[in-house]
Amino acid sequence: MIKTVMEQEARETPERIKNQLLNNQAQAESLGEQLRANPPKFVYIIGRGSSDHAGVFAKYLIEIEAGVSVSHAAPSVASVYNKQLDLSDTLVLAISQSGRSPDILAQLEMAKKSGATTVALVNDETSPLATGCDYLLPLGAGVESAVAATKSYLCTLSAICQLVAYWKQDQAMIDGLNQLPEQLQKVIDSETQLTTNHFKDMHNCVVLGRGLGYAVCREIALKLKEVCSIHAESYSSAEFVHGPIALAGKKIAALEIDIHDESRKLHQIQMQDLAARGSELIHLNQVIFDCHPRLAPVLVLQKFYVDIATVSVELGYNPDAPEGLNKVTQTQ
Repeated sequence: MIKTVMEQEARETPERIKNQLLNNQAQAESLGEQLRANPPKFVYIIGRGSSDHAGVFAKYLIEIEAGVSVSHAAPSVASVYNKQLDLSDTLVLAISQSGRSPDILAQLEMAKKSGATTVALVNDETSPLATGCDYLLPLGAGVESAVAATKSYLCTLSAICQLVAYWKQDQAMIDGLNQLPEQLQKVIDSETQLTTNHFKDMHNCVVLGRGLGYAVCREIALKLKEVCSIHAESYSSAEFVHGPIALAGKKIAALEIDIHDESRKLHQIQMQDLAARGSELIHLNQVIFDCHPRLAPVLVLQKFYVDIATVSVELGYNPDAPEGLNKVTQTQ
């Protein structure tokens, strides 16, 4: 039985993404043609919170598939310090659900003044961010009432994948995207992986992945904080050995994200080392194996959202309205 708006909205994702990919195809093709005709020197990503986490996914995907360097904006540079950067010959991706946060809009204005090509990935198509960019790729997530974002975040990842697929004319990824809605539904219908017993006595944990798996770790750690009141920090499993591994053993649990791509072998070696040191490992596994490997993190995250909504309720929290949080956060 569905108990929360968060879970209900997460379960809408397959249909939302199906419609999004269809509705945005012509614009993605046009943008891809533009990027091939005028290749950007680098990509600059503007976002806060979950949108910034989606930018980490975009960084890995673009650098792996397009071979273009990607950096993340520090929005305060424009909104607080009032500085102008040279972003000529740059592709700027502005990612937001609301498209109305002042610091994001200040960064966009700075980017446009410097001659960048600007693309909005935004859910509110009437927002200043949506109307102020050169290209618009609507997320198409519909109204999202739960404070904890689910379908809007997954729709952001699919929009990023579609952008890159048409930019690089990658037919394998395009075919993978066509199969994605059906695969997302299969994941939703699959056996529960994360249960309340995994988290009921947990106060601190790390979330570990590698490559595109790490890219979704940041979002998972945020959700554990938001809806379960667990202090969770995300790390690349490669980065974790550079100091934080001192926490290994009984001091802290680890939720590991298992993605079947080129990074998996090295990630698994590091997880085996953690287990040997006595750390409790909780596994979030890929359950669809005939998907495009770049889309696997989207599928794993879909399962996490559905499972963790139930865990949150059973731990005594309300994931639809976490204490102290608002749906739209406005920062200067």
